Amino acid sequence: MTDVLTDDIARFVRAVGPDPDETLREMDEYAAAEGFPHVGPEVGAFLRFVARLNGAERVFEFGSGYGYSAYWLAEALPDDGEIVLTEVDADELELAREYMAAGGYDAIARYEHGDAMVAIDRYDGPFDVVLIDHQKHKYADAFEAVRATVPVGGVVIADNAITAGVIDFDDLLEWADGAPPAETNEHTQGIIEYLETVRTDPAFETMILPLGEGIAVSYRVE
Repeated sequence: MTDVLTDDIARFVRAVGPDPDETLREMDEYAAAEGFPHVGPEVGAFLRFVARLNGAERVFEFGSGYGYSAYWLAEALPDDGEIVLTEVDADELELAREYMAAGGYDAIARYEHGDAMVAIDRYDGPFDVVLIDHQKHKYADAFEAVRATVPVGGVVIADNAITAGVIDFDDLLEWADGAPPAETNEHTQGIIEYLETVRTDPAFETMILPLGEGIAVSYRVE
């Protein structure tokens, strides 16, 4: 993971934020050992904080990996809440199921193996928090697919809004400065298209937060 914060600041953010439980520490160790690009404890804690702030009852994730972000979010949900995990890798989804069960969250989790863009059509919402963290070129489509299910006060969060190894930040900066690059890779273009989509949607207010690899936070205002 390419953290946009310096090591010292990231350590400071983690120290001030909530402590991960034993299962989350195990999940962090798994990510480090396997080189798995999870959102990390700073973003995980922020996700849970957002879910607490808006009293989230239902959550949908576009891309869940082995369940790291879902685990952070699940603690903020009520006993009759719901969090939908989606993942194309069956082994990762099974690992997510094991971790969620270890934390006592299996009863509120729904596991969808396959394309999240297909899975979302099986749910009517509402979803108080949505996390978009799958293929970058599908981000804008994911937002459009879930938009109608997000109520006023709901939040859509997109990971990798600044970097992700494959994201060219110089190209993002050119776009932000009003001079879109003539050419860029599909991952960076996907982030640009996503940010253009959410910024121009009058029903949402969007900010970029420099946590983890950068997250775009869009709050539904109308």
